[in-house]
Amino acid sequence: MLTLSLSEREFIRAHLTDDVRALSLRTPPPGLDVRKLVAQIAARQKAREKLPAWYANDALIFPPAVSVEQASSEQTAHYKASLVSGERLLDLTGGMGVDSWAFSRQIQQVTYIERNNELAQVAAHNLPLLGSTNVSVQTGDGLAFLETPDESQKTADWIYLDPHRRDATGSKVVRLADCEPDMSNPSILTALLTKGKRILLKASPLLDIKSAVQQFAGRVESVHVVAVSSEVKEILFILGNQLVDQDDVLINAVNLSTNEPIKLSFRWHEEPTANVTLGDPRTYLYEPNAAVLKAGAFRLVAERFGLTKIAPHSHLYTNDEVCLDFPGRIFSVVDSLKPDAKLIKMHIPDLKANLTVRNFPQTVAELRKKLSLREGGDVYIMATTLLNGDKRLVITKKVK
Repeated sequence: MLTLSLSEREFIRAHLTDDVRALSLRTPPPGLDVRKLVAQIAARQKAREKLPAWYANDALIFPPAVSVEQASSEQTAHYKASLVSGERLLDLTGGMGVDSWAFSRQIQQVTYIERNNELAQVAAHNLPLLGSTNVSVQTGDGLAFLETPDESQKTADWIYLDPHRRDATGSKVVRLADCEPDMSNPSILTALLTKGKRILLKASPLLDIKSAVQQFAGRVESVHVVAVSSEVKEILFILGNQLVDQDDVLINAVNLSTNEPIKLSFRWHEEPTANVTLGDPRTYLYEPNAAVLKAGAFRLVAERFGLTKIAPHSHLYTNDEVCLDFPGRIFSVVDSLKPDAKLIKMHIPDLKANLTVRNFPQTVAELRKKLSLREGGDVYIMATTLLNGDKRLVITKKVK
């Protein structure tokens, strides 16, 4: 197993913010393996924002940087942990161990299983140093582990899986059927639900949620669309033995920020029946966060917050009295213009503005070029289509 001496840890601390490429070309102090240390520094640099508690602990050993990239962030791991409770959880796809670490704060006994021996050894070293002394680390295939003599008669409160989402060439895959293990296989799901009361499954942020719920044939209790700073990072499914009608599945759109999570929850049957009015931009303009949009709460978000929708397929909303608890960005409307470069120049002389496209025939890049816009500034332009089909640039200033 990889170990770090005191001198190696001191070297890592001293060069933690260095350019790793330049560092790899330097002559290291006698007795130090520069390739080994550069790999550790590169992995820690990947973890700085994503895993601050791990980054700050210089006693930890890091796996290759690619494993850090594939691991959950601390924010998303803690959110997953908030969904579970009980005496026993099996993490069948242990990886770097970030999720097991978070689960260990909620569950009495966590069993981590990972087929990659190096990752398992690193996790066995790191988890106790992070305070997770209630995690048992096992090496092997997670599904096979459930059939071992010691496990065959046991059940767990939770089984957690984060299926491998890379194909043979290393490219990312999205569909459940292309992941390992294939959770769209009914026999695998049935077998897992005999070993665990509930399953928490992590899936690609690009996955089609409705298609996946249909594949699980009534086993989905709830879905959690998890975003960090308005970028969807994970889609989580909670699966159980009690059959749930698809229209009654609870959908949770969650945006994790430095403050409290911003959450919008609804059942699928509520969305198509939500009462929504349509109309042109008024005093304030609202743009839902990425989790709300991915969850598909297009009508419901208007009804819940008393807003008017710009158009059926333009997912922007408006009203005359600011609604500060809206789950997304809020803007005050300055003007609404045709997409004309001369008009934009008159309103924004320095041509510096933030640009967003919602239901508009051109991309951000194409529209920036057409209007000669530079990025930045305190002006926000929303390019969208109005109810009557007109294309408009809504000039705004950010409120929230």
